[in-house]
Amino acid sequence: MSGCGAKGAAAAAEREEFMGFFPQVVRDLTEGGLGHPEVGDAVARLREVLEYNAPGGKCNRGLTVLAAFRELASPGQQDPESLRCALAVGWCIELFQAFFLVADDIMDASLTRRGQLCWYKKEGIGLDAINDAFLLESSVYRLLKKYCGERPYYLHLLELFLQTAYQTELGQMLDLITAPVSQVDLSRFSEQRYKAIVKYKTAFYSFYLPVAAAMYMTGIDSKEEHDNAKAILLEMGEFFQIQDDYLDCFGDPELMGKVGTDIQDNKCSWLVVECLRRVTPDQRQILEENYGCKEPEKVAKVKELYETLGMRAAFQEYEESSYQRLQELIKKHTSRLPKEIFLGLAQKIYKRQK
Repeated sequence: MSGCGAKGAAAAAEREEFMGFFPQVVRDLTEGGLGHPEVGDAVARLREVLEYNAPGGKCNRGLTVLAAFRELASPGQQDPESLRCALAVGWCIELFQAFFLVADDIMDASLTRRGQLCWYKKEGIGLDAINDAFLLESSVYRLLKKYCGERPYYLHLLELFLQTAYQTELGQMLDLITAPVSQVDLSRFSEQRYKAIVKYKTAFYSFYLPVAAAMYMTGIDSKEEHDNAKAILLEMGEFFQIQDDYLDCFGDPELMGKVGTDIQDNKCSWLVVECLRRVTPDQRQILEENYGCKEPEKVAKVKELYETLGMRAAFQEYEESSYQRLQELIKKHTSRLPKEIFLGLAQKIYKRQK
């Protein structure tokens, strides 16, 4: 088998192992309720919430915990029990992600997620989904305690999840106040604000959290090591989000599993920020009149303007330069951390289609 084939087979096996652990996660989070028949209906609902919202994505965050743990752990740290803890922590991040997505879809009035109806859009769910999101969040901490409560790194992980939740919620708030759905004000959209939203809303939980969790689990807890990892991973998170913004407009909805709505939702997206740097006064007027509107013909006018201003080429240029910058950061900050973790992550997201 070629090197690429072997890598692909290993990745597929790791994904299968990770997905195979999910039924255990559901049992861990729902069987405790069996001794309390009075909450049986609520626990049955929790099972439904978990099974609809937690699997179904690419699981990159959870798989990153597993890959980073295997890369960082000494042979003595890779006993079956420790690997089960790594699987559980990976699923904690996927539940954390599900908690944010269920809430985010309500706030954005989204229709589909991961190729299926958003949870709150399902018949009979509606705004009860807010409480379901809370249940997903508390499931993170219940699972963490069950698998890691007796481990020396438990407090580090607990603080990491709490801090990351706060950072992500700040990012979401910045996003919401910068681009209220009913009020289009393009003067609020700046590169500085965009980068702050991306760093707090996406980069901390999607990139730093999974690697930092694996570092703590393998005894790497010095501030210097974590700062080094953070420098690389926050850059990677920015790269990932800009790709996401590009794909929202130019990606294939079939591949993406969702229909992009950033233009309609008045989002402070990379495309509109870059567009504002390039427009003539007349073109800005087109943007002012059509951005943040639901009408398909107005959305089409914004997309047409993006094409006129060469946003596809601008993105390709950005992608190349960001990837080079990432390689330099990896060289600079990995004297004591294995480069492979970061290179593997970068390869996963570079040139992705979904």
